[in-house]
Amino acid sequence: MVDYTEGSGKQYHTGVGPDDIGKYIIMPGDPKRCAKIAEHFENAKLVADVREYVTYTGTLCGEKVSVTSTGIGGPSASIAIDELAKCGAHTFIRVGTCGGMQEEVMGGDIVIATGAVRMEGTSREFAPIEYPAVPDIDCVNALKSAADKLNAPHHVGVVQCKDSFFGQHEPEIMPVSYELENKWQAWLRMGCLASEMESAALFIAGQFLRVRVGSCFLVVANQERAKKGLSNKQAHDTELAIKVAVEALKTLIENDRNKGK
Repeated sequence: MVDYTEGSGKQYHTGVGPDDIGKYIIMPGDPKRCAKIAEHFENAKLVADVREYVTYTGTLCGEKVSVTSTGIGGPSASIAIDELAKCGAHTFIRVGTCGGMQEEVMGGDIVIATGAVRMEGTSREFAPIEYPAVPDIDCVNALKSAADKLNAPHHVGVVQCKDSFFGQHEPEIMPVSYELENKWQAWLRMGCLASEMESAALFIAGQFLRVRVGSCFLVVANQERAKKGLSNKQAHDTELAIKVAVEALKTLIENDRNKGK
C-alpha cells in the first residue's frame, strides 16, 4: 500500500503513531466528546486532531489509555479502528448515542450491544453478510458489570445499524420506503433494542483485526413510543454512558493484569 504520510510514522487519517496512544481506547463519534471523556483519565493530553479524529491520551489505573473520535457512520469508524490497531491498540469501547426501538427502552437509558444488524455498507467490504457482527464477550460482560455497579438503567441485546439517519426517521419519503419500512418491522418483531450507526462496522472490523470491541449507548429518545402516543422524554447528556465505558475499561485493564496480559 502507498505510504500517503511519506514516512512520517503517523497514520494518515487519525494522525497518531504507536507512541501516541494506549492499548485501550474509548471511541465516541463526536469529536467534541473527547475532551469530556479525557477528564476521566489522569494527565490526559491532546495528541492528534485530524479531520473527525480527535485523540487524547492519559492513564487509567496506571495504564496508558486513549480516546479517539470516529465521526458519524461505519466508514470513518472502520478507518479509526484499523489505524489504531496498527499502532498497537487491542481493546476498543464505543460510547455513543442511539434511538430506542422497544417500548421499554426509554430516553436516558443505556443500551449495551450483544450484536448488530448489518444494514449498512462498510461491514460488507470486510465479510460476507452471513458473518455475524458480534462484540467481544469480555467487553460485553465488563459493560454490563459497570452498568450494574453504577445503578444505570440499561438493556442488553441486539442493535440495528444503518447508514442513513433520515432513512430511519423518515423512511416513508425515501424511494426505497418499501424496504426500509418492512425491515424496520422485522427488527422490531425480533426484539431489536435500538438503532445506531457504527457498531456493525466496528464489530466486523474488530473480528478481522483480532481486537476486542464493545459498545454502549445513551438512548436519546424512542420514535416507537412517540408513534404510539406514549411519553417520550429526550436525553442528551452522555455522561452516564461515558462513566459506564470508563468503568468497563477499568475492569478490562484489571482483568488483563490478573491474567498476566
